[in-house]
Amino acid sequence: MLQTDRLAFAHPGASRHYDLSFAAAPGEITAISGQSGSGKSTLLDLVAGFLTPESGSLTLDGRDLIPLPPEARPVSILFQSETLFDHLSAGRNIALGLPKRTPRAEADRRIAAALAEVGLPGIEAQPAATLSGGEKQRVALARTLLRNRPVLLLDEPFSALDDSTRNAMRQLVRGLTERHRWITMLVSHHADDIEALAARRYRLEEGRLILG
Repeated sequence: MLQTDRLAFAHPGASRHYDLSFAAAPGEITAISGQSGSGKSTLLDLVAGFLTPESGSLTLDGRDLIPLPPEARPVSILFQSETLFDHLSAGRNIALGLPKRTPRAEADRRIAAALAEVGLPGIEAQPAATLSGGEKQRVALARTLLRNRPVLLLDEPFSALDDSTRNAMRQLVRGLTERHRWITMLVSHHADDIEALAARRYRLEEGRLILG
């Protein structure tokens, strides 16, 4: 379980003060909605470690995450804009999720398995620059699989996709979350994303999270 208790933070340059408490469970997608500027992405930044709270707690199965820098946190992030290197192949982008010094044969096997799991078997050599938006998001998810981190943060990941691709990505994310028991947190402006995916819903208003 990922939990916060009175996680307090004042965003630089903003008058609003955040006082955030929530719980997110393994195998479920927890959605955070709210108006633009309400602090949804700020919340994800706090969980990821990009921002430091003034007070309060952030724990994963009882382990305090606040002292950990972003690179040491058991957290992956999928943004609206795909974070791939276009000059690399799909396989090389995915390989960035593997530990250094992973033997080549093992790396190839794990990359192929991850691509198959996200529905893109056999595209290891394809340049990332030639992939569609939906394919890039799937490659980013494949990299997440290899990182093997229990928390997945989704920051408006489907906004740039057409309706058909969007629906397919929703189904994929839901299936991966359930299969791997990820704690997935979704930030979205789109009510249909939340309706389709969320097992638990919070609304962010005036610096506070409201369940329901």
